Amino acid sequence: MGELPSPAPESKADAARRLLDTELRRHGRLVYSNSLGAEAVVLTDIIWSHLPGIDVFTIDTGRLYEETYQLMEQLQRRYQRRLRVVYPDAQALERLAAAQGVNGFYASVEARLLCCRVRKVEPFRRGIAGYPAWVTGVRREQSADRAAGASVVWDAAYDLYKISPLLDWSETEVWQYIRAHRLPYNLLHDRQFPSIGCSPCTRAIQPGESRRAGRWWWERPESRECGLHPRARVAVNA
Repeated sequence: MGELPSPAPESKADAARRLLDTELRRHGRLVYSNSLGAEAVVLTDIIWSHLPGIDVFTIDTGRLYEETYQLMEQLQRRYQRRLRVVYPDAQALERLAAAQGVNGFYASVEARLLCCRVRKVEPFRRGIAGYPAWVTGVRREQSADRAAGASVVWDAAYDLYKISPLLDWSETEVWQYIRAHRLPYNLLHDRQFPSIGCSPCTRAIQPGESRRAGRWWWERPESRECGLHPRARVAVNA
């Protein structure tokens, strides 16, 4: 027999469904930006199993791990749904490569942020265009900046609301939910990748390192964001 769901993540999953249902009724349309990480697997299950009216997309930056593509296909087969995949603008990629080379993002924070902007932020803007609110899987544990967030905020960077149903989930609860529901997940997680992004910018972490240490590991910790999540947030009533 499979592992019985733990009361804590199941209760939090119910709360996440209620929050999403409330916000869907409030706004009429929601879009989920699916990162294909562990949190994304949980949210995909909640949304595609219970709230099919929420649209879902993911971004293919062109530099993803093969394991990430495998997970994408597994999710589509399991739920018999198609992820909308948004890609970077081809001409913008050509200009980026001409300006800094294929791996020029290692040279400076500014060069890396430019790469993130072309490969991730601009496709994200196209993915959320026309929606009044977007859904994300960020959690307080992931960084000091995210710890200060709220489940529903006005996202001034994009002029729409941002909804974070898993904000108060622990990493343990995320994995309890995944195992209890036998959900597919990125196999890199089994190789000490707690956070998975583009292949050149993500590595496994070592014992004693923080859970975000594998993202842009050559930079100082305070710069390790891609630009999708603004650092200044104003909370609203959830």
